[in-house]
Amino acid sequence: MWALLVNPISGSGKGAKVGSQVAQFLHSHQIDFSVVTGKSAQDMSSQLQAFIERYPTCSGVIGVGGDGLLHLALQILVPAQIPLAMIPAGTGNDFVRTLGWPLDDLYSYLNHIISRAPQAIDVGLSQGRWFGAILSTGFDSIVNEKANTMHWPKGPQKYNAAIAIELPRFKPRHYEIQLDDRLISTQAMLIAVANGRSYGGGMLVCPNASLHDGLFDVMVLHPVSKIEFLKVFPKVFKGTHIKHPAVEIIRSKNVAIRATAVAYADGERLGDTPLSAECVSGALHTWIP
Repeated sequence: MWALLVNPISGSGKGAKVGSQVAQFLHSHQIDFSVVTGKSAQDMSSQLQAFIERYPTCSGVIGVGGDGLLHLALQILVPAQIPLAMIPAGTGNDFVRTLGWPLDDLYSYLNHIISRAPQAIDVGLSQGRWFGAILSTGFDSIVNEKANTMHWPKGPQKYNAAIAIELPRFKPRHYEIQLDDRLISTQAMLIAVANGRSYGGGMLVCPNASLHDGLFDVMVLHPVSKIEFLKVFPKVFKGTHIKHPAVEIIRSKNVAIRATAVAYADGERLGDTPLSAECVSGALHTWIP
C-alpha cells in the first residue's frame, strides 16, 4: 500500500492536476494506493499520520506538491522510517532539483519509483524539526517574511519583488556561528545551512552540497555594498557566486547560530535565532536517478 499525498493548492493549483496524473498512472499499473489530502497543512498532517498508523509498513509516500509539503511530510515520515518520493508541483521544487530529477519528466520518475528500491540520504534537524534542503537566516529570511505577506505578484516573481522592497533598508547583522571545528564571529548578510544545493526555485546557494556526506555546507555572505549585492545576486542561479571574496563556505555536521534574526527551512518559518542544526546521515529514504 502506498499513500498519494496531494497538496491541491500548491503551484497555484498545479498540485491537483499533477496529483490526478499520478493517480491515473498508479491505477494503470495496478498499484494499491490511498489518496491523502486535506483542507490545510494541519489537516494534511493529521491525515498522513492516520494513514501511517493504519499502514505502518506501507511501501512509501508519493508527495505531490512543493517544498512546503516536503517539510510537512518529513516530520512524520523520518521518525516512522517510511520512504518519501516528492513529485514537483510547487513553486520552487528545490528538493527535487537537489535529488537530480527533471521537473518535466513525470512518467520516467514514477516508473523509477515503483520499480526501484529507495536510497538513504541525509536530512537536517533543527529545533526538533526535520528539513531536506536549506536552513537560512539573514536577508533571504527577511525577504521570505515579506513575500509571505504579499498577494501579488504570484510565483517566483513575488520573491524578486520582496527583494526590491527589502534591500534598500537592509543592514547586515552580527552572527556567532559555532561549527564542528571553529567559532566564526562576524557581520554577515546571509547564512545558509545547506543539506541540499538550492532554494528559492533554483538558486544554487551551495552548489557543491551533498546529500550523502553527513555534512552541511555552511555559506556565509559577509557584508558587501548593495550595488555589489545586486551584481553578485544573479550568479547564484549558476552557483558561481561562491567565487566572490565575500562568500565563505565551510562543511560541518553541527551548526549553532546566535544572532537576533529569524530563520527559515525548506521555505517554512522555523522561528527566531539562536538555533542549532545537525546533519543526520541516512535519515530519509527516497528515490534518486
